[in-house]
Amino acid sequence: MAITITEAAAKHVQQFLSNRGKGIGIRLAVRTSGCSGMAYEMEFADELDEDDQVFEDLGVKVIIDPKSLVYLDGTEIDYTKEGLNEGFKFNNPNAKGECGCGESFQV
Repeated sequence: MAITITEAAAKHVQQFLSNRGKGIGIRLAVRTSGCSGMAYEMEFADELDEDDQVFEDLGVKVIIDPKSLVYLDGTEIDYTKEGLNEGFKFNNPNAKGECGCGESFQV
């Protein structure tokens, strides 16, 4: 099981954590939502829960709860800029499809 992060994403996470002034990493999870069924949820993490899985890549800790890990195993977190749009992108090998707006996915 592994979660990876690209250099571009790691740079942005480190910059956000530095500007925030605290935090041990980012928490990545999935929740039921959207037209395709599942949506990514990412937030800063200040502490670990007992059953969290921690993956460290390029100096960034990515924290995932066991329920979400089933859907996220093998995911690469990237940061992209396309025209006026920029943000985190999730390259998830478990996703079988995405909705038209890109906000949710199905497994």
